[in-house]
Amino acid sequence: MNARLGSIEQLPGIGKVGILRLVLLAGGILFSWLGLWKGYVPFDVVAVLATLIGGIPIFRETIESVRNRTLNMEASMSIGAIASLAVGEFIPAAVIIFFALFAGELESLTMSRGRQAIGNLIAKAPKMAIVRREGVEVSVPAESVRVEEIVIVKSGEKIPVDGTVLNGSAFVNEAPITGESLPVEKLSGDRVFAGSINDSGFLEVEATHVGRDTTFSRIISIVEAAEHTKAPIERIGDRLAANLIYVALILAAFTFVITRNVLSTISVIVVAGACGIATGTPLALLASITKAARKGMIVKGGVHIEELSKIDTVVIDKTGTLTLGEPRIVNIQTLDQHDGRQVVQFAAIAERHSSHPLARAVLSKAAELGESSPEHSSCEYLPGKGVVCKLNDEMEILVGNQALLEAYGVTESDRVQKLVYEESRSGRSVVLVAHNKHACGALSVADVVREEARHAVSQLTGMGLRVIMLTGDNEGTARAVAGELGIDEVQAHVLPEQKSEKIRELLASGRKVAMVGDGINDAPALAEATVGIAMGSGTDVALETADIALMTNELGRISQLIALGRENRSVILQNFTGTLVVDGFGVALAIAGMIHPLAAAFIHTFSELAFMLNSARLLRS
Repeated sequence: MNARLGSIEQLPGIGKVGILRLVLLAGGILFSWLGLWKGYVPFDVVAVLATLIGGIPIFRETIESVRNRTLNMEASMSIGAIASLAVGEFIPAAVIIFFALFAGELESLTMSRGRQAIGNLIAKAPKMAIVRREGVEVSVPAESVRVEEIVIVKSGEKIPVDGTVLNGSAFVNEAPITGESLPVEKLSGDRVFAGSINDSGFLEVEATHVGRDTTFSRIISIVEAAEHTKAPIERIGDRLAANLIYVALILAAFTFVITRNVLSTISVIVVAGACGIATGTPLALLASITKAARKGMIVKGGVHIEELSKIDTVVIDKTGTLTLGEPRIVNIQTLDQHDGRQVVQFAAIAERHSSHPLARAVLSKAAELGESSPEHSSCEYLPGKGVVCKLNDEMEILVGNQALLEAYGVTESDRVQKLVYEESRSGRSVVLVAHNKHACGALSVADVVREEARHAVSQLTGMGLRVIMLTGDNEGTARAVAGELGIDEVQAHVLPEQKSEKIRELLASGRKVAMVGDGINDAPALAEATVGIAMGSGTDVALETADIALMTNELGRISQLIALGRENRSVILQNFTGTLVVDGFGVALAIAGMIHPLAAAFIHTFSELAFMLNSARLLRS
């Protein structure tokens, strides 16, 4: 039967009216089959009334399809039932209507299961919030919270807004947003999402996004919209389903001309149908979209699920995607009697007030080691060289490159020069540290590769995909990261606009390309690609720019998405093939006079159920 999707709030299912209609039809069929009407009326009035009254929903759909000049499955079943009545086959007419209604109710039940994941998302939306207003904590509806208000979230409560933690600490379950089951510790300054749950602890959150503007609400809106967006394969399915009905009617006319057997003609009309396609295709896409949403992968339409199955090339941005996007100290080299902690402390003193990325790496390492950085008495930044500062007007500290140390008369040992050379070859930046005219060590700084990146790349190549890394970094750094990850194709010194040019070049060569980036400076390339996938580091932008937004930075989700797209396409093609085989086999039997309209209705209904269940299995986690 044709899938009829209502609003999210009205999840379809087997209703009381539907059950009552089926029970009355079944009772009428049993009454007629036992022949209890005989001796009272000249013909089987019960079966006729059961067909006409029970079939009202089917006949209504048929009339509507005729008005729209399109034939559907209800039309073929209506024709079969009316024809059966016309030739005196009253019980077969009632059975045809029974199976038609039964199939419709099963379809509704299956579709409701497919859409229940969206309903579950909505059910998880927080309804109330505790807000501090004029020094008093008051409970208000979540949608009434205003931006910049302070929201109190106690242990076990849902966070009602997107915001920033001002005070407190807690372990927060972000599974509704990111799909991750393990709670994440949230401290002052951390970002939190509406819909996540405070498993333990206490938080004061300053609201940054409220109501429909929260990430959680936008996810629901995107998934709802995706449900109603037809993919090309759905339109193909609709056309094939309509054409199969016309073919069935033509074959029925042919059967009647050749055999003059009315029952065979009716059987051809009843047995042929494309319910497995008309219903199974949107159900498969819906199941895939909702399954992805449960795992924190927001797909903006069935078309993107379909396109994922065709992807043969994955282009990945390096910084912030394959790497953490934040330089860190990865090696400390010391000279003479100095130790690593001393080298880091000297560097932290000089970089204390700098906002340079290398300075942040130094200060982060100092904090990790528990080293304090006393206030310097003077500091001078020399562009292209580094920083010179004095501590208590006595100790002079230099932090920078070789040119800085040479300019201040610091003699470097061969050991430092060798270190700089080796680290530079591996794609790392080297920060030299000296004090009072003596070199004391060097810090190697690099953008750290994500722990799961190598495995994620291995998964993609294992699926037969071509993996390309693009980066604006220098060739040495790019090659070092690519080598660590097992990526053979690398392009360095690539500007954002050049990334989109590379995507266009690949598309022009016939490749189907998935572009993976952080959704910020990669937006042009994401838009050009067959499928644009934005990582969770830029959540707001990712939800706006990409075809698919990952709510985490877990690279393993990329292979999961492509596998889901391939599985979805496989299921739909199975339904297409199965429908054609069942219809062909059933029509052949009907033309040969080997099946009765009763058997034809049975084949039609239960083949439809089989294909719907085949699509519904995509819902399994």
